[in-house]
Amino acid sequence: MTELASRLPALGGVPADYRHRPKRAEPGPPLLLDDACLKWYDVHGAGESVPVTVRAAARDFIRRQAAEGGLDLSGALGFAILHRCDGDVYYLDVCTWRHANELWESVYVADPAAGGTFRRHGSTGHVEVGCVWELGVVRHEVEAWDVFLGSVRDDAAKLAYLTDQLTGPV
Repeated sequence: MTELASRLPALGGVPADYRHRPKRAEPGPPLLLDDACLKWYDVHGAGESVPVTVRAAARDFIRRQAAEGGLDLSGALGFAILHRCDGDVYYLDVCTWRHANELWESVYVADPAAGGTFRRHGSTGHVEVGCVWELGVVRHEVEAWDVFLGSVRDDAAKLAYLTDQLTGPV
């Protein structure tokens, strides 16, 4: 333990000037595609919101990507998180359940400094899974999917999954 304690000051990587702030998850209507359905979440700081125009652009982007084959959502249930970060940078996480118990994700970003349109996040190597606020939504969704997997998994259970959404602090 002494060796561990001596190394702790160099671990963790949180800058001294970082101030963590609360954010909220606000559910929206599901995004119903030709052969998939995604729950919808806006995530934003307290006292903020996601502008209607940005939400509409994100939903249209997913529809186009799915229709054009850039995003394979065929037969999927899942969820999308539109996260308003500092300023007007937005992350769009599109998550689907596959192979019964695997969560798959495609991540997009829209930055006004880069034209404001959504584009695939270009991460390679050891990459971000999600920030603490997005993972609050993911935690809820994992629990909701676990309930679904333990059910008879009929249409009523699918509807119950789709209506089980998180609202509040993340």
